[in-house]
Amino acid sequence: VQLQAFGGGLVQAGGSLRLSCAVSGRPLRVDGMGWYRQAPGKERELVAGVNDAGSANYADSVKGRFTISRDNSKNAVDLQMNNLRPEDTAAYYCYADVKRHEFAAVTDYWGQGTQVTVSS
Repeated sequence: VQLQAFGGGLVQAGGSLRLSCAVSGRPLRVDGMGWYRQAPGKERELVAGVNDAGSANYADSVKGRFTISRDNSKNAVDLQMNNLRPEDTAAYYCYADVKRHEFAAVTDYWGQGTQVTVSS
């Protein structure tokens, strides 16, 4: 099982970016999926998460600006980021809670970080 994330980049304040992440390896089941971010010198924080029923939660700092969506048929999760601010600058990491097979425990998997830089 692997997660591959892409879609980061450099954007001016007020602009938009879309991050995408997909689980490969055909696991038995994928439960929660979402995104964390980590800025230099700061702890990693949850940005947004979504369960397999489509129920989402967001960090207060991104509510109303970011939207998380999920495609269960592709085991993929996207993060649409609008009205970006310089304080959104960070490395963004996708995660998935994966059950690889019938006898496996649910395990957290992480994608490689993708950098989002918002200039003022």
